[in-house]
Amino acid sequence: MSQTALIVEDEIFVALDLERILTDAGYNVAGIAADSRTAIETAPGCSFAFVDVNLRDGATGPEIAHRLAQDFGLKIVFVTANPAQIGTHVQALGYIRKPFSERAILAAAAMATGGTIGAVEQPTEYVVPLGLSA
Repeated sequence: MSQTALIVEDEIFVALDLERILTDAGYNVAGIAADSRTAIETAPGCSFAFVDVNLRDGATGPEIAHRLAQDFGLKIVFVTANPAQIGTHVQALGYIRKPFSERAILAAAAMATGGTIGAVEQPTEYVVPLGLSA
């Protein structure tokens, strides 16, 4: 499976931290998107995405995640301080609560790619399935 990520995050320092973690671990990052339009334009060729809920164009993260999964087949992991806003209609591997750890991001990336780049022993310790509280 491709090792290319899309980061959907409007806080630039958070996005750059995610990008650094992923690239240091050997993943490719296609881009950083702060809104719906940019996320959809950047999605082709990606295999997974880290998606925040609240973006530059509002609480559009769940809608973007749905489109990325449905239209492009991306695996989705939410990275958010507001997991209650995700909803239940989005197919995602789960979420990581902000502030996040490097180990949590690497665990989620390994889950999304079915690989071991930067993997940790128990990824479910870091990535909360939707519908469960952290």
